[in-house]
Amino acid sequence: MDRPDTAFTLAYVVFTLCFVFTPNEFRSAGFTVQHLFSELLGSEDICFIQHHIRRTTLTLLAHCFLPLGYYIGMCFAAPEQNLIYVNHASQGWQIYLGVSLAIQLLSCALAFYWSRRGWANHPICKALSVHALPQSSWRAVASSINTEFRRIDKFASGSPSARVIVTDTWVMKVTTYYLHVALHQDCHLTVTDSKHHNLSPELNTPVQIVTITVASINPRVKSFDIRLKSTEYVELQEKLHAPIRNAANVVIHLTMSELFLETFKTYVKMNEVYNCPSEQEDGEGDCQHCYCRPMWCLTCMGKWFASRQDQEQPETWLSSRVPCPTCRAKFCILDVCPIH
Repeated sequence: MDRPDTAFTLAYVVFTLCFVFTPNEFRSAGFTVQHLFSELLGSEDICFIQHHIRRTTLTLLAHCFLPLGYYIGMCFAAPEQNLIYVNHASQGWQIYLGVSLAIQLLSCALAFYWSRRGWANHPICKALSVHALPQSSWRAVASSINTEFRRIDKFASGSPSARVIVTDTWVMKVTTYYLHVALHQDCHLTVTDSKHHNLSPELNTPVQIVTITVASINPRVKSFDIRLKSTEYVELQEKLHAPIRNAANVVIHLTMSELFLETFKTYVKMNEVYNCPSEQEDGEGDCQHCYCRPMWCLTCMGKWFASRQDQEQPETWLSSRVPCPTCRAKFCILDVCPIH
């Protein structure tokens, strides 16, 4: 790590991963294509489709510049390798520079091709043209989407790299390089999977992520998956014109209390099992003495625990203490043990 070139390489690898996958810290600091090129992109609220056409193009160019950016940085981090003078550099570095330049030139050529015919060659425009009426074009579809996106009653969820947007007519998924678009009336939505996380990355609360496949009866529209929190499931249903099928028989927890109950059970199962002798009717908790006979099942105890919480501060539930439902002695999750 004493060598500047090694330190720069490690730092650049971390920067590249963060710039491409954009964690919350990078997004908050403004190291995103949307923030760095905000003046070129224009307002998403005013021209949603045009904004994402430019965003995906600039994202492609910026990401393809990263290999070349590493070479430029190494010119200063390792001056002894004479990288500034390409003919003096080693053969390996010359090959790397050639590949980096080829990647950058190809991305520029692709961006130029997309921009031809008024951006009609762009993948997003081609996706919109599938929904255009005869004697019409992708611009008419874009105008419809732009108008509906400006309405305040749209459904929007997810991170910027995988955002789900549902308007009165359209179901859309925004990704790093693309925009999936499907018509409500042509869609079949099916719940295919769910994952339960005891703690969400953003908040100290449990979260269930539901995966829904959006398939269109139009064969020219590719199916795509959307992911959202289970607590947003009802809001999504209200915005759609058709029911969502649950082919995988996934149990969807629609409220924070239901989500917390699953987390409560997980943590209790991690606690030490308490062997209760037949003649013993009391036990000791870590918070206060409780002299009640074990008479509550795990689900009921979890529901009681959740019902005694501050509903406005779910991030405090796991660390809080509540009174025993029988004797009112205070206890926390660590005090709840399975018994044999």
